[in-house]
Amino acid sequence: MGNPYYECPLPVTIPPAKPFLESIKLGIKETLFPDDPFRQFKNQPASRKFILGMQYFVPILEWAPRYTFEFFKADLIAGITIASLAVPQGISYASLASLPPIIGLYSSFVPPLVYAMLGSSKDLAVGTVAVASLLISSMLGKEVNPNENARLYVQLALTATFFAGVFQAALGLLRLGFIVDFLSHATIVGFMGGAATVVCLQQLKGILGLVRFTHGTDLVSVLRSVFSQTHQWRWESGVLGCCFLFFLVLTRYVSKRKPCFFWINAMAPMMSVIVGSVLVYLTNAEKYGVQVIGHLEKGLNPLSVSELAFGSPYMVAAIKTGIITGVIALAEGVAVGRSFAMFKNYHIDGNKEMIAFGMMNIAGSCVSCYLTTGPFSRTAVNFNAGCKTAGSNIVMAAAVMVTLLFLTPLFHYTPIVVLSSIIIAAMLGLIDYEAAIGLWKVDKCDFIVCVSAYIGVVFGSVEIGLVIAVTISLLRMLLSVARPRTFLLGNIPNSMIFRSIDQYPIANNIPGVLILQIDAPVYFANANYLRERISRWIYEEDEKLKSTGGSSLQYVILDLSAVGSTDTSGISMFKEVKKNIDRRGLKLVLANPRSEVIKKLVKSKFIESIGQEWIYLTVGEAVAACNFMLHASKSNNQVADEFDAHNNA
Repeated sequence: MGNPYYECPLPVTIPPAKPFLESIKLGIKETLFPDDPFRQFKNQPASRKFILGMQYFVPILEWAPRYTFEFFKADLIAGITIASLAVPQGISYASLASLPPIIGLYSSFVPPLVYAMLGSSKDLAVGTVAVASLLISSMLGKEVNPNENARLYVQLALTATFFAGVFQAALGLLRLGFIVDFLSHATIVGFMGGAATVVCLQQLKGILGLVRFTHGTDLVSVLRSVFSQTHQWRWESGVLGCCFLFFLVLTRYVSKRKPCFFWINAMAPMMSVIVGSVLVYLTNAEKYGVQVIGHLEKGLNPLSVSELAFGSPYMVAAIKTGIITGVIALAEGVAVGRSFAMFKNYHIDGNKEMIAFGMMNIAGSCVSCYLTTGPFSRTAVNFNAGCKTAGSNIVMAAAVMVTLLFLTPLFHYTPIVVLSSIIIAAMLGLIDYEAAIGLWKVDKCDFIVCVSAYIGVVFGSVEIGLVIAVTISLLRMLLSVARPRTFLLGNIPNSMIFRSIDQYPIANNIPGVLILQIDAPVYFANANYLRERISRWIYEEDEKLKSTGGSSLQYVILDLSAVGSTDTSGISMFKEVKKNIDRRGLKLVLANPRSEVIKKLVKSKFIESIGQEWIYLTVGEAVAACNFMLHASKSNNQVADEFDAHNNA
């Protein structure tokens, strides 16, 4: 690197200025339309654009014309299979939400039909989920007691579902789906695990046959309620619950070990309901303290538009519940849909999915349905059953319709303990301890977020756990923005490559030159920190060179290749850094400034103050120029010394 001869570097090009409106348009497009959904409309006649637009917003119009009998056979088998899971789960999760069991069946009829028309996933199976059910119960239960004022509670649940749908659809229409991304993977793992633990604890009421139970969801309240009523435990109910739970867990284990037997796990809940109902009927177990569902009304979903409690004094609670449950349902549904789309190598549009979820919940709230999304367990069964399109949801809805019209009286003797066993078996799959272990191995901060969410849910409440996890995640994100990394770069031997000395210990420092890389955009949030950190780098390097007797520091090169953008605070930081460097008698050099950065530096006249000749395309060119200047300065000093010596002689 000491060669005084080097090729003339290429100049750094300053991009031409764009009109303000064009820049705004481009920024909006990159922010809200990263997938460019309008590209299919280019150079198309008006009639074709209309057809493409209808297919975009109503995907069934795209795949229905290509639907074949082979697809129908596959969807028919898958639909019937998931219906056998949807019926007992629907009843169970409605009970978990403190709603009448029949509403759980209603919620597996209309929403799947809406999603089949508007959804873009071929594999997603729509239905109610345990976590959202628990959230509804815990949040609305604080405002209205579902036992004392059942009608008002149902009205608030439907109203919350309506607002959840409005919020979901609005996020999709406004292309704001990235908001859901603030729920990180670690947050979801911890939150879902904590919620699953709480749900399992809540089911001790059904397993033990207790009549009165706490409305609290935290561990302490649940255990206090359980052990303060030991004299009311029903051994008959406990034995029955443990037997069915063992059966459900066993079938799940067999299905995981032998995927070809997925149908065993899918049919197990319905088999449990049938066997449990027959046992209760034949043994008159109801007389011995085994609680049953009781009467379920026959008939399809009644209209519930008039039941939406828009004028209720609890309106704020309904909106809050709707937004929180809507976000959780979106995060789960979109994540599940994308996961299974990867297996079949196709793409789903997250914003279209949000619109589909929103519309099915809005429609559902008007026909006596509560919040639905795409649960993992039901979707996994749908996928393994070989579904080909969203038509499997239509088949499932048809099967549920038959159940509502003709079969609901058969569920009269279904024991509550069986429903509790079904819920516990489903929730055990949400406690993903393997993912938590993976977080610990890969990223300790993510593990802390995960554990915080879990502890917050289990020992506080579902809302507290969610708030803690999101807060820690946001603080971590803000910390990474406010305290970006800066690296000392060195030269990899026998190359023109410069990399972090921490990562590559073999990299060599360049005598007289300090090379720093800023690893983030420079904004108001981190400008002061970067100014102080760069000053400290310079001070430490200067002190190290003085202590070792090496060449004094002459140049500071800032590698801006990772600085994608800056603002006025960032420009002020660069100016202050230059002043600090000038006071020390050093020279500031910039390497590879990005397009947005160089434009702002030019407009602020910073480039004019530093000199265009001190801006280079690469760190290698900047180092070569500094070495050339150092060599030239050294040669000039030697000539001057020889001249002085000659004169003195």
